[in-house]
Amino acid sequence: MEKKAEKYPVVIDVCHIQQILGIGRRQAYELVNSGQFHVVRVGKRIKISRNIFFDWLEGVDKKKEIV
Repeated sequence: MEKKAEKYPVVIDVCHIQQILGIGRRQAYELVNSGQFHVVRVGKRIKISRNIFFDWLEGVDKKKEIV
């Protein structure tokens, strides 16, 4: 399971999340639809900022850092 953010494009999709977390397609879709992090829907496609996702994965809360 490769977790280096630089390995992935700036905007990732569900298949990248599957690879990063080592989970199945259904679980990945449940995660992106959970509201845990910001996603952008382009038609039927779901796109996620690589930085947003990896910050979430590492437990960084950008909302709390802005004062």
